[in-house]
Amino acid sequence: MTTPRLEVDLDKIEANTRHLVEQLDPRGIRVTGVTKAALGSPGVGAAMMRGGASGLADSRIENLARLAEGTPEAASRTLIRSPMLSQVERVVRSATTSLNTGLTVLDALDLAARNQRRTHHVILMVELGDLREGVSPAAVVELARETRGRRRLRLSGIGTNLACQSGVVPDDANMGELSRLVEKVESSTGQRLTVVSGGNSANLPWALSGSDPGRINDLRLGEAILLGTEPLERSVLPGLHADAFQLVAEVIEVGVKQAGPRGSLGQTAYGELVPIVGTASRRGTFRQVILALGRQDVLLDGLVAPAGMEILGMSSDHLVLDQGDHRLEPGDEVRFAVGYGGLVQAIASPFVTVEETRRETWSG
Repeated sequence: MTTPRLEVDLDKIEANTRHLVEQLDPRGIRVTGVTKAALGSPGVGAAMMRGGASGLADSRIENLARLAEGTPEAASRTLIRSPMLSQVERVVRSATTSLNTGLTVLDALDLAARNQRRTHHVILMVELGDLREGVSPAAVVELARETRGRRRLRLSGIGTNLACQSGVVPDDANMGELSRLVEKVESSTGQRLTVVSGGNSANLPWALSGSDPGRINDLRLGEAILLGTEPLERSVLPGLHADAFQLVAEVIEVGVKQAGPRGSLGQTAYGELVPIVGTASRRGTFRQVILALGRQDVLLDGLVAPAGMEILGMSSDHLVLDQGDHRLEPGDEVRFAVGYGGLVQAIASPFVTVEETRRETWSG
């Protein structure tokens, strides 16, 4: 089989989605499945929808276009990065909804929607401490009134994003502030908001803790569905599969090598002053394995080696392992778990083949 390849178990993605939907539904919170780490895969999107997601979302309009064509059951497709002015026509064509932060883009979306004779739904993002996208809490009411005045735009709700830029933890304080802002917007506009998007997978510890969710009724979940983890501690959440994605690479060399580098040391190929492969503290020899996998394929810190093996370093095209007690030969395959950064890069690499599998019958 072709290597390197990324094996995707769609049944586990479906099961993860279903588990989270069942956990959050009693709290009055819907799940919007985020496909950006899966490069907008229609197969992954369909698995999320089978698991009960209320809609799909992605940060790239190119991915949403793929979903629009390949996942017709997803009636709601949300662009979760603020639209670029240069792409507003494509946004209106491929996304039913977008997250927005400014009037200039909203005006352009309104014009594009008029040109296409469509209605485009808008969620206004509020900055609540993480210092990424969003207007200030003091400005959201006025922006909501302005949005209501655009002929082809529909104000669906407000939202926020935490834990991405600065690692701010979602908690009762910031989620309570978002709920209070909903009430202010509704009072000022005279409109009931249908979507209050509290954030991403980092919100799950808060959402499942028993805290009062207030007006929060939607979470945008990607990492938890795809990898079974939450971003705050990267811990596996109970009841979720953490192995829906596996990266498989092929052994191209096996040999006994000295444990540390020999000779005067300068920068490595990627500019490190301390060599990645080997350290001065290593002594003796070891059974080194080289795989046909490099930084053009995946992030070094996005890989988790099999038990008993140790990753020693990576260049553009080679991954070096200490194979420990394993006995590998050229042509053998090694399977790695991937973290979020590893998944994002591997699935986008032109050198990594993606294989999605689904059993004919899934019993849960």
